Order: sequence, then structure tokens, then C-alpha cells
Amino acid sequence: MSGPAWRLADRGARPEGTVVRLANGLAIGGEEVVVMAGPCAVEGEAQVVGLALAVREAGATVLRGGAFKPRSSPYAFQGLGIEGLRLLARARAESGLPVVTEALDEASLGPVAEMADIVQIGARQMHNGSLLRAAGRCGRPVLLKRGFAATIEEWLLAAEYVLSEGNPDVILCERGVRAFGTDTRFLLDLAAVPLVRQLTHLPVIVDPSHGTGRRDLVRPMARAAVAAGADGLLLEVHGTPDAAQSDARQSIEPAEFRRLVREVQGVAVAVGRRLAVPRPVGGAA
Repeated sequence: MSGPAWRLADRGARPEGTVVRLANGLAIGGEEVVVMAGPCAVEGEAQVVGLALAVREAGATVLRGGAFKPRSSPYAFQGLGIEGLRLLARARAESGLPVVTEALDEASLGPVAEMADIVQIGARQMHNGSLLRAAGRCGRPVLLKRGFAATIEEWLLAAEYVLSEGNPDVILCERGVRAFGTDTRFLLDLAAVPLVRQLTHLPVIVDPSHGTGRRDLVRPMARAAVAAGADGLLLEVHGTPDAAQSDARQSIEPAEFRRLVREVQGVAVAVGRRLAVPRPVGGAA
């Protein structure tokens, strides 16, 4: 077989690169580096609206938050579901930030795609072919996280499932892979960023929150991700991280997030880019 198996995602299919554009004018994959931030899980209206306003004020351009939460234990907090989507919609209306949130399965994909600006397919679902195909028909940009133990080839072939259904707007997200040690939650593979940028035209962002599992490592790895060429960051922010119902150890406070944004702005400029800035509430760029 000539050429890579990911024929639609191949860099040669679109040498200039794909730029995913949201309805408010925000571009992902261009010159600007996009910061997506918010709580791991939506826990209530005051929490998610307050964090949306806080991360926007600090420089975030997309609100992240989980309404449906995949958890290792069936007894852990699973998210608020449809009510969580309603609260994310409220936070979007208050802050003006577009929303990225995860669909766990085909049943949740419809409601998520109806509300969200970007549909996230999480690491646990990267190999779910039927969900990937359905996401390719959902009419929204798709953020595809790399699986815990997925090779680069498997990751790009997962993206191919979405692309093959006619959806050109796929954003890849490196979020760490399984490692031997336990000092960090995962091994954040930043070498994947420049490698994948060579192999595919799709934009690539990095999640240093899941990639490290430690809030003290999020800021330095965010800087490193931008230096490596990431088109954006996906970060978990919580007003009281130790009390978070999901991923407490890796969530950072709004003050730490503001510091992070200032630092990655400097790194972006150093590598010839700049951070995207929040769009006017209710308007396009």
C-alpha cells in the first residue's frame, strides 16, 4: 500500500494545514494558540458560571467542562448529564466562551452535539469506531483525545474514522500515555506534537492536566507544550481544587491559571506565535 493508512488525515492531503473555525470566529490550528480551560466536571451552576467568567478574564478562549464523566470506578461521580449540558449552555451565555464537552457514547452524542461548539471524544473511546463514525456525522468539530496506550498510527486512524464520514474539523489532543512509574498519572508525550504535525494537517493541542495528574506540573508542561508547537492547551481549573468531585489532584486554581496564561503567552511569542484572545460576548471576531 502506498502512502500512510490515514489518507484523509495525511499532511500531503492538505499541506497548508487545517484550521478549525468556530461560529464566533475563533480559529484553531492557525497562528494563534488557543487556551481551553474550565472544571473537569460540572458540579453546579454557580461553580461553572463563575469559572467560565474567571478563565475568560484570565485569557481562555474556550470553556471546557464535563457533563458526562467516564470514571474508572462505577461508584465515582459520573457527572450531571443533561443537566450539566444545560449549565454549560448557561455558562456560555454568561461568558461568551464556546464550549467543549465529552460525549461518552452514541446516546449522549446527540445532546452534546446540540449544545456544544466542540464535541470531545475521550481517551477511553478513541477505539470506539461506531462513536467515531457518528461523531463524523454530528455537524460539530471533534476534539479527539489520544488513548492511554495508543500508538500515533492508531490515533491518526481514529481521526480517519471521523474524517471519512465527511467531517473535516478534527482537533487532536495529546493527553499522556501509560508509563512504568507512578510519579505522574501518565507520561505526557510532547514528542508526539512535532511528529504529528509532520504527519497530519490536523491541529494538535495538549492536555497537561491529565498528562501529569499533578497540579504542580501543569504550568511547566503547558509552557513546554507551546514550545513544542502545540496549537492549543486543554486545562482543568477549579475554584477549590481539593474539593473537586473529579480529578482534584490535577486541577489548578484561577490565580495559578492566570500565571500560566501569562507565561505561555511569552513562550508563544518566542516561537513566532501569539495567544488567541476572547471574542466579544455575543459577537464574532
